[in-house]
Amino acid sequence: MIEKSKLGFVGTGNMGRALIEGLVGQLPSGQITATDIRPEALEGLSALGIRTSTDAADAVRGQDLVVLVLKPQVAAPVLETLAAHFSTRQVVVSLMAGASTARLEELLPAQMPVVRVMPQTLVRVRSAACALCAGRAASAEQVAQVRSLFDLVGTTVEVAESLMDAVTGLSGSGPAWAYTVVEALADGGVRAGLPRETALTLAAQTLLGAARLVLESGEHPAVLRDQVTSPGGTTAAGLHKLEEKGLRDALISAVLAAAARSAELGQS
Repeated sequence: MIEKSKLGFVGTGNMGRALIEGLVGQLPSGQITATDIRPEALEGLSALGIRTSTDAADAVRGQDLVVLVLKPQVAAPVLETLAAHFSTRQVVVSLMAGASTARLEELLPAQMPVVRVMPQTLVRVRSAACALCAGRAASAEQVAQVRSLFDLVGTTVEVAESLMDAVTGLSGSGPAWAYTVVEALADGGVRAGLPRETALTLAAQTLLGAARLVLESGEHPAVLRDQVTSPGGTTAAGLHKLEEKGLRDALISAVLAAAARSAELGQS
């Protein structure tokens, strides 16, 4: 059970820290070990009850899940130094963009279970959309264990590894698209006369509520859009401008560009 699993983090950059902070309160803090070669990256985690260390081996020895939050270019030398500490009874959870399970299996001891996850920093507020795929040695039970971990901090889906670049373009980079939309909506509100703080609150809550309704109603977004678009009304006028300015094409292009860049990083 994930509630009793011990977690070791190799790296506590933005994503690692976000996941740890999201898990605090969901899992006993004493089950989490965070390591980073930079002492400053560990600041504040001890106050949360997390065990911290600058020795990455502490994130491997005695852990059930070893979470890799590394830059792909440093993975090889780091995993080489840690190889002797791994056990095939553990599961390696990789949050590294572009690093395939096959590549990780080459760097790890033989038959090491690997599960690759594309998370979001939204794990911090337990509202993330995460996707995972399994390596060759990972069992269904181990995949379910990792999925239950990320279900604690949002919604998790399992996909074929061939789709992970698409996931990266959509949900991995997606918060940036959403933040841009929130900012633009707020700017529009300010231009129409609203105070900045009021405009930001209204814009952010509007996106939050609209997304929640899509998930909870099961209705297609186009159906929900039609429900708030009266013939000849204000929304219809605004939608015409969105189409005229190419919002839909811009967002599709952003997803495809990010997915293509993810594929390039994986090849390099």
